[in-house]
Amino acid sequence: MVRMTENALRTIEARIRAEIAARCEADHIPGFVAGIHHAGAQIVLAHGTANAATGAPVREDTGFLFGSVTKVLTTTLVLQQVERGLLDLDAPVAKYLPKFALRTPGAADRILVRHLISHTNGIDADLYFPDASGRDALKTYVEGLASSCGTLFEPGEQLSYSNGGMIVAGRLLEVVTGLPFPELLERDVYAPAGMKDSSTSAARAILRGTAIGHFPDPTTMTPRPTDMFMLPDTWGPAGGTPIGTVTDLLAFGRTHLAGGVSPAGARLLSAESVALMQRVSHDMATPNVPPMGLGWVRYPFGDTTVLAMSGASPGGVAILCVVPGHDLVFTAFGNTPGAIVLQDRILQLLLRDHLGVPVPAVLTEPEPDVDLAPYVGTYRSDQLRIDVSVVDGRLEERMTYEPADEAQERIFTAFAGGATSAPPRYYVPIRPGLFAPAGYPPETFDGYLRLLLVSYHDLRNGRARFRNGGGRLTRRV
Repeated sequence: MVRMTENALRTIEARIRAEIAARCEADHIPGFVAGIHHAGAQIVLAHGTANAATGAPVREDTGFLFGSVTKVLTTTLVLQQVERGLLDLDAPVAKYLPKFALRTPGAADRILVRHLISHTNGIDADLYFPDASGRDALKTYVEGLASSCGTLFEPGEQLSYSNGGMIVAGRLLEVVTGLPFPELLERDVYAPAGMKDSSTSAARAILRGTAIGHFPDPTTMTPRPTDMFMLPDTWGPAGGTPIGTVTDLLAFGRTHLAGGVSPAGARLLSAESVALMQRVSHDMATPNVPPMGLGWVRYPFGDTTVLAMSGASPGGVAILCVVPGHDLVFTAFGNTPGAIVLQDRILQLLLRDHLGVPVPAVLTEPEPDVDLAPYVGTYRSDQLRIDVSVVDGRLEERMTYEPADEAQERIFTAFAGGATSAPPRYYVPIRPGLFAPAGYPPETFDGYLRLLLVSYHDLRNGRARFRNGGGRLTRRV
């Protein structure tokens, strides 16, 4: 079986290599590295340049920032402590962090541990970037929430991708284990999973080949190196600091395929905890927000579920996909934000042409005469304002970044490559509550890029209460 799978992987490898070369050239992606493991066989493909400033090449063992792929690692750590009796998923976070508070009085008391890792906590902190480093970085983050961040919704009421929830979970781990988050991650995930080239430190990453991010020049589209390699230590558990290779992420993904046992033979989690992470914990019942497990996002492709998480870093994007029904792991990193499109193309190629999994159309035929009035208004979340109006039968959205202070502006501006404003975006109705960006062919949204769709939720008195874009909620003012 391994020999047959290896032959099949080698057959599709040429197509994937050609796809990588073509899209990197067309989309101005300096470098790209991908890894695929299927039923005992494994390949790694590297292409291009890791750093446009030095010309260093991307190699099969080039390191990169995991970004939000880290959230699945953080969730794994939480489930480990549940198994050891140090945490209870259904206990209030305040049981372990008595001083945990938010700007909304009493709101923090209603958040359970489970809400942190299922993105159902309602913490409004998506763009909250306290600039702290070292042993007390996560403590500083959690303490700052009380004066800086409120809530978007009641815990468990909605689903909104939550960096804040994962960072609070990281601090929770520090308190119950007595170890700093980076040390705990290295001891209880990296080491037993065999992730030998992974770290959480730029100082360590510089000792080996590591890719940096790039942003397209707005005039020439030529990629230019990022001015900031990584986010502050305060964002570690959400994806700010972990660094490793595709081989390392393949090993971690294989651990979740094998019921919690790593390729090195160590048990990271019980089979029951692995299954719990993969089970639906909340479903918004809209195609742009796939059902959420614990840590994992569950992307449906017909009857096949792809467990996935992508991760942005300054000028780069990583992805990890696990397909339990087909014993496949796919992971990749590209060093421009637009590399997510190439990652999506490879995932669909693997599903359709390697596994024979149908990729159904996500969008149905648009309904005529959708009333746009319920969606017009102003929506807000942490330091972000979205003004929605109707222009020529479409929704026009204008996003405005409103930084809370100089430090927030400095960090977010660097993370975004200097671009914190954008021209208006236009959306066409598909059906009531669901909209697609204008000008895109419908098949664009069949894979991972379904996240580009926008949905509206919780109509009250003829007006939507929430807007969801990219898995993130903003609330009507």
